[in-house]
Amino acid sequence: MVTGQPRPESRRDTVVIAASAGGISAMRRLLARLPPDLPAAILGVVHLPATANSVLPQVVTRRTAIPAEFARDGAVPRPGRLYLAPPDRHLLLVGDRLRLSAGPRQNGVRPAADPLFFSAALARGRRLIGVVLSGMLDDGAAGCAAIRQHQGLVAIQDPAEADYDGMPTAALASTGDAFCGNVEDIAHYVTERTREAVMTSGRDRDPDLERLVDHLLEADAGWSEPPPREYSELTCPECGGPLYDRPMPAGTTRLECRIGHGWSPRTLLESQGRAMERALSMAVTQLTERAILTRRLAEAATERGHRVSRDLFDEKARQAEDAVETLQRMLAEILARQQDGSTVGSR
Repeated sequence: MVTGQPRPESRRDTVVIAASAGGISAMRRLLARLPPDLPAAILGVVHLPATANSVLPQVVTRRTAIPAEFARDGAVPRPGRLYLAPPDRHLLLVGDRLRLSAGPRQNGVRPAADPLFFSAALARGRRLIGVVLSGMLDDGAAGCAAIRQHQGLVAIQDPAEADYDGMPTAALASTGDAFCGNVEDIAHYVTERTREAVMTSGRDRDPDLERLVDHLLEADAGWSEPPPREYSELTCPECGGPLYDRPMPAGTTRLECRIGHGWSPRTLLESQGRAMERALSMAVTQLTERAILTRRLAEAATERGHRVSRDLFDEKARQAEDAVETLQRMLAEILARQQDGSTVGSR
């Protein structure tokens, strides 16, 4: 959203990259094709477990001319360098500085792509290029829409080339006019676009995105004011609180609880599926143990000649075993559907 009189020429001086499953190799190939004198800082998010080790910067820049490091809170990014979100921290760009956030998970992960893309869109506007590489589900899609709304550019790995096409496909759907190509094409696109002059303009404030970024900068982030949108009749898988609808750029939808956990509908559905799987697995385990215990009680009653007790425990064991069989069928069906979903449209 750009308004006001044009300002002096500037250059696209910031590139943000999101990658998940299959994305590390794609990021490495992309970086290997970027020139060492790239006139833009590169900020990257790769979905990492909280316990991940600290060798990611070395891994993604192997055989490349781009030096890399984990981002440090308060650092000023420099051109020609890659700054990666460290494990269990969101990476944000606020003004001219990098910020790290231990705020609520977004789309079920921390670090997540959307917070970086949202904050960079606010901070850089036309000077920003967003890149989405291989990954599952749709983290980064709403962020790409925000970048385009703030007049930045978006480049997306061709889903046919990506090892996992979920993130690229979702990002394409959220933008409509993004550049799409293989990794080599994206490297050429980024190199050329960062050397072009752009006319910057005064931007309208975006209170929703500003508020979201502010909340992420607080470790105890949450809504202190009344709920921001209508109740969605859904609950947050992270904390069990109510989820509220929050319209986002380009018609994308975000669901957010009062704590600040944010979800796209697709990642929420995936998380609900995992929660259901865990619940069924726990129920199978408990019912199996109940069947074992009641069978033992039936055997003990038989040894003592207590036929009534034996029949009662036998019946309880049979009921538990029948329930286990039913739940195992349900669990197998859920896992099969999840597998189908992971190979069609969310690879």
